[in-house]
Amino acid sequence: MLKKLITKYNEAIFDTDKKTVFQIIDDALAQGFSPEEIVFELIVPAVDNMMKSVGEKMEVNLAQHFFASQIASELTEKLVAKFISIPEKKGNVIIGTPIGDFHGLGKRIVTGCLYAHMFNVIDLGLNVSAEEFVNQAILHKSNIIAISSMMYHTATGENGCLKVRKLLKEAKLEHKIKIIVGGAPYRFDKKLYEIVQADTWAENGNLAGIVITELLKTTQSWQQE
Repeated sequence: MLKKLITKYNEAIFDTDKKTVFQIIDDALAQGFSPEEIVFELIVPAVDNMMKSVGEKMEVNLAQHFFASQIASELTEKLVAKFISIPEKKGNVIIGTPIGDFHGLGKRIVTGCLYAHMFNVIDLGLNVSAEEFVNQAILHKSNIIAISSMMYHTATGENGCLKVRKLLKEAKLEHKIKIIVGGAPYRFDKKLYEIVQADTWAENGNLAGIVITELLKTTQSWQQE
């Protein structure tokens, strides 16, 4: 029965049919599937599936890509409230675009995916200064700063990731706060993240969740001094 629901859900996501998506979820709950099963066996895998199906044609299928992540975020928030025990968030992620970059769609897609992967995301929006990235990471005791860039010059600019790295060094916070980057420039140049001194990069929102989970294993907790 779950396989049939998964098929219907994926089809509705691909068609960006929000009404049908919500009806499928309501039907699943009515049939006795738990909110936990729906989130972890239906919603999150659907995001993963969309990422894989988009592949190199992401720009062409951006509508489906965005819709899948936004629906995942909305439904996950709704269903988590129904969990028997509320799952612990994996951690706080600070996200935004750097100074000079006003392209927010990719960031919003990643934010939706990260939320579905049980991260608490603090979205700083667009045109964010390096100082604000670091200050907000400290304020929220976040181990991760995610910087989304859609243009090469904002990815490599001296007020972007490079400055965030400089500020973390000066504050001696590199053991607690790691930097992940993403966006079009990094897909064209797989080594660009090293040039801008990020710790790692992710090609899409789903991979960002996986990469960040692994990155946290090498990061000192804020509780450890």
